[in-house]
Amino acid sequence: MEEHKHLTLSVLPPGLDHPEAVAWGPDGKVYAGGEIGQVYRIDLESGTSETFANSGGFVLGLAHDSAGNTYACDNGRKEVIKVTPDGVVSTYSNGSADLKMNVPNYPVFDADGNLYVSDSGEWGKGNGFIWKVKPGGQAEVWSREAKGFTNGMCLGPDGRSLYVVESTPPLISKIPFNADGSAGARSVVVELPRSVPDGVAFDVENNLYISCYNPNIIYRFSADGKLTTLYDDWEQLILIAPTNIAFGGADMKTLLIASLCGWNLTTAPMEISGLPVKYPNLG
Repeated sequence: MEEHKHLTLSVLPPGLDHPEAVAWGPDGKVYAGGEIGQVYRIDLESGTSETFANSGGFVLGLAHDSAGNTYACDNGRKEVIKVTPDGVVSTYSNGSADLKMNVPNYPVFDADGNLYVSDSGEWGKGNGFIWKVKPGGQAEVWSREAKGFTNGMCLGPDGRSLYVVESTPPLISKIPFNADGSAGARSVVVELPRSVPDGVAFDVENNLYISCYNPNIIYRFSADGKLTTLYDDWEQLILIAPTNIAFGGADMKTLLIASLCGWNLTTAPMEISGLPVKYPNLG
């Protein structure tokens, strides 16, 4: 049976252009993107933000390397872009020679610097998949099993599996990394009927947090299989179509929530620290 427990949400100052993504950078800053290519850097303590780059596209999911470069899925440009800390934008990968990215949605680094990128496909068509982009930008299709509008993703606590949001059926699935780096067999972690899940993140006690674009809910799915509703904003007063989520703050006890249909990020203090983010050294 589903349990309910409320979070206490705070709204960061407005001014962001429909942020779909949020990420915690290695410099201790919050990063987000906008729908006309803005890349934002935000100070969590003061709430001040700056637009330090613009891709001219539509920025979705974000990840970082240890040097502080931002890797963003750009749906307008249909590629993953690399943004240096001083705002220089370049193409990191747009797919392979045989297949180009169509709806690059969310990127996740592993410890070796491989970047896994969800390519959502068409809504309801079941044609999404996951790219593996090797350091330097060479891309190949890694798995076609998690194909239900492949959306947000995160590494599992062991670093040897990828948890994937499939927004329609809707569910969260898991794909392990084989010893040779290939994709293992997909399994279903939890089904979420009558919802549109979007983002996922783990804490250090192996609880999985799930944000739902609709109906504006933040869930926690525990390691023992208990689903808890942490926040249900059925009136859509604060959570306005929540999309990506991430942990941040000096102690990693701040949950960061992006809302695609809103103009700001929201935060929530958490009792358990988030799983540390992997920032690979790409040289």
